[in-house]
Amino acid sequence: MNIKSFVLVSVAALALANCSTPQKTVAQPEKFQLRTFQDSISYAMGISSGENLREMPGGIFNLAVFEKGLKESFKDSLAIELDEAASRKLFQKLNDTMQKIEKIKREEQIAATRAEGTAFLEENAKKPGVVTTESGLQYEVLREGNGEKPGPGDRVKVNYEGKLLDGTVFDSSYKRGEPLVFGVSQVINGWTEGLQLMSTGSKYRFYIPQDLAYGERGAGKDIKPYATLIFDVELLEVLK
Repeated sequence: MNIKSFVLVSVAALALANCSTPQKTVAQPEKFQLRTFQDSISYAMGISSGENLREMPGGIFNLAVFEKGLKESFKDSLAIELDEAASRKLFQKLNDTMQKIEKIKREEQIAATRAEGTAFLEENAKKPGVVTTESGLQYEVLREGNGEKPGPGDRVKVNYEGKLLDGTVFDSSYKRGEPLVFGVSQVINGWTEGLQLMSTGSKYRFYIPQDLAYGERGAGKDIKPYATLIFDVELLEVLK
């Protein structure tokens, strides 16, 4: 048999062998399931711990070392003993570090919020129909009424909608289906000033700088400190 024939026969034999040899079945890993209360609560505790630890800034937390400490603690066989004083010192240092990081993040957020508000108001003041008062309040007349104007000691009934600069609606009497009644001097300064410009029946849009709104304290979960706000306000009635 020449070389060429030998190669052809060998290839054919190998092909037949592969066809006849049963293929091995690769076992699929069993799908993770929570079968007992112990499984479920353990998993829930793991998720809760992971979510809290995930919030820690990079460079502070080492997951592999954490797992080692956790497992060794469970076995009561620690590779390195930490006494109470050492542990307390470590956690104090962690607390101090986290506070510094949070302070930096808060200051950066405040600076960004203030810069966003300033830039918005500067551009908004150039738009036709927008009036800027001496205090910095900006307003736009959406509909002019011809009724009575309120004074600082009056109470008013209004419909309104409040928005952030990104358009997020954080409060609306329209959505609640009920107007709001309050004293003209019992609200943020931007409202107190703006309401006294309005005649009953009017609808204005107020662009309120942070220092005439909620300033450094913010309000609720949506209004960040130093946020510039937009309100559509409809003056329905002046109450004496």
